[in-house]
Amino acid sequence: MGTLGSPKNTIDILKKHGFAIQKKFGQNFLVDSHVIEKIIRAAGITREDFVLEIGPGIGTLTQYLCEKAGKVLAVEIDKKLIPILDETLSGYDNVTIINDDILKADMASLVKEYGNNRPAKIVANLPYYITTPIIMEIFERHIPLSDITIMVQKEVADRIQAKPGSGDYGALSLAVQYYARPELVANVPPNCFIPRPKVGSAVIKLVPYGKPVYHVEDEGLLFMLVRASFNQRRKTFVNGIANFEGLKYGKDDVARALDALGIDRDVRGEALSLEQFAAIANYLSKLRIQ
Repeated sequence: MGTLGSPKNTIDILKKHGFAIQKKFGQNFLVDSHVIEKIIRAAGITREDFVLEIGPGIGTLTQYLCEKAGKVLAVEIDKKLIPILDETLSGYDNVTIINDDILKADMASLVKEYGNNRPAKIVANLPYYITTPIIMEIFERHIPLSDITIMVQKEVADRIQAKPGSGDYGALSLAVQYYARPELVANVPPNCFIPRPKVGSAVIKLVPYGKPVYHVEDEGLLFMLVRASFNQRRKTFVNGIANFEGLKYGKDDVARALDALGIDRDVRGEALSLEQFAAIANYLSKLRIQ
């Protein structure tokens, strides 16, 4: 099992197929079986599970997933990797490989079609350049899922878990924490990959809430407020919202909301908690915009 979880076997299969690593796809292949086993354990995969793997690469993690899961759907953007996957996964009859861009695919339809109405466990060694768009697509589209276990850049893992007032706290922190509870599984050094990335990585698990912790009347408004408040960090929340294109609230509206909720008018977005953002969104959504 897991025959690709080593540098030698990974290099051999890449050479055999004459595969050139593509920087544009952010390809860094995992070559540490201990890290792979940590991912599998954290995901808690059983034969009852349907797993959606984003970016299987040469199939290193996929082999382990196939050993544990009932069904695996692997979506790979690089068509040159498909022949390699056909070879490395030839021993498994519970995997389907699709050559597609996950951000252009209809994830909800894929989960419904291949998961047999089961929610997906999403597992991935995510390309760093599309980590945030993928995470947001999964949550905002309300893809039916039980949990997400992903390898991301260490900096992104720090941002996902960040608390108000910290330097890492931002729109991604609030968006993820609105939908799910983040858990750090492991820190992963650069030498666990081929080629070796310049930065450290981390495995993080996101466990969705059955329903959001805070009731929000208008989720679209909430996330516009979040984006606006972090668009220019040095501005106060009042100025950030008033100057943000797409939001029709003036300074007086925003100041009134802060006053009503007992929040200082000079507060900056990075000091506001998710609960406070939700309360502000609910207050503003009740204001009639003329």
